[in-house]
Amino acid sequence: MKKRLTLLAATAAAALVLTGCAGGTEEPGSPAPEEGESSGELFEVATDVDLEGSPTFDAMTERGSVKIGVKEDQPGLGYLDAATGERTGFDIDIARWIAASLGFAEDDIEFVAIPSANREASIVNGDIDYYVGTYSITDERKDQIDFAGPYFITGQGILVAADNEDITSEDDLAGTTVCSATGSTPIQNIKDNFPDTDTEEFDTYSQCVEALNDGSVDAVTTDAAILIGYAAQDPDNLKVVGEPFTEERYGVGLPLGDDALRAFINDMFTEGGDTWQGIYDATLGLSGTEVEQPEVDAY
Repeated sequence: MKKRLTLLAATAAAALVLTGCAGGTEEPGSPAPEEGESSGELFEVATDVDLEGSPTFDAMTERGSVKIGVKEDQPGLGYLDAATGERTGFDIDIARWIAASLGFAEDDIEFVAIPSANREASIVNGDIDYYVGTYSITDERKDQIDFAGPYFITGQGILVAADNEDITSEDDLAGTTVCSATGSTPIQNIKDNFPDTDTEEFDTYSQCVEALNDGSVDAVTTDAAILIGYAAQDPDNLKVVGEPFTEERYGVGLPLGDDALRAFINDMFTEGGDTWQGIYDATLGLSGTEVEQPEVDAY
């Protein structure tokens, strides 16, 4: 197997997980990742890739393209500019890096936007080859699919209106209505552990943010990394409060039993630390947060 990964950027990391997830340490007005900026120059398309024992890779090769499930409404992570048709964000560039390492150029990629609730089904049914989109690794999901990674660690946070002084952490959620995406781990956490909190669910987090802006809900909850992106886009109206109160480990969703592909991607993450850092610096890192790449869980 031959891989060519050309590294153009690397910086020292300073923390294991996101720092500055709370409003008190990371001001919502921090610069947002600039849409349209890609870190594709950090890696090249591999040639002569030999990945025996992976039915998913065999299907990609026969098709001549790769189908990647993503989000497209998460600034800094997975975002689609409706005006230009350009996709940007940390998850998007991680997905591109994987594709390039497997031998697929940008023109060979088909991005497929999939709501949180439909991710496992899309992988199981073969609608996509892999999924990269703030996809938390859980034991329940491992019953249906496999994960490579984690490639990022964050935690559940809370987004509120900028003038909201009543909600400062998860301890203030009783009696409020909190919104998150259907099928996500954050909404299930609220249901399981915050019995005095009402919930509202939509297919996408952007719909929750719209509901927050029009006053239909009191807060939006999901991973702090996602919420920082929304707050940075609209600091006059939105802010992130409190500290992360869970640990979310993002993984690449893969068909169950494709051990060869999972090992390939895990090796790519392990060997490509400088590329990972360069991708982060060009996307989420523009918000001022600092991270350290996590070790993969090669189960």
